Amino acid sequence: MARMSKAFTRESDGEDDDDVALPPLPAGGRNYITPQGYARLRDELLHLIDEERPKVVETVHWAAKNGDRSENGDYLYGKKRLREIDRRIRFLTRRLEIAEVTDPSAHHGGDHVFFGATVTYLDDGGTERTVTIKGIDEAESARGEVSWISPIARTLLRSRVGDVLSLPTPAGVQEIEVLAVRYPPARVT
Repeated sequence: MARMSKAFTRESDGEDDDDVALPPLPAGGRNYITPQGYARLRDELLHLIDEERPKVVETVHWAAKNGDRSENGDYLYGKKRLREIDRRIRFLTRRLEIAEVTDPSAHHGGDHVFFGATVTYLDDGGTERTVTIKGIDEAESARGEVSWISPIARTLLRSRVGDVLSLPTPAGVQEIEVLAVRYPPARVT
């Protein structure tokens, strides 16, 4: 069996992996996001375009003038970092273009669960849990935030205080009871 030289194999540099950082949107779904989440992603995009990318380009340009690029760490790292920045810029640009900004404060005082609600519920084991339903690109589980496409959010959406719901879990269906629903108050500008 003939062996092919490694020089002729193509290793992926991740160029096609634009959407690996976050889950894809459901087919035909919307990219709901809070105004704060939209602002955070927009600020990140502008920082990458206006500050970080120009600094890396300058470093790569400087390193390229220093001779042998194959052993030039500044050049190699800079080119790799530039690809990462460009990939993130493309991702953020696409996500912001399709974002549907939804202000949860519009439901302030309501008892129905909609996007942006902070919901306290009681699970089968008697444990009280609180989650805030956010957009795919902004939810941080460490802060008790869940994506609106997560199983718990899909179960809670459109319910109201006092409802007992069936939550599908890997261990089987669990009954949960909605105890409280909160929304942030409208911001005065």
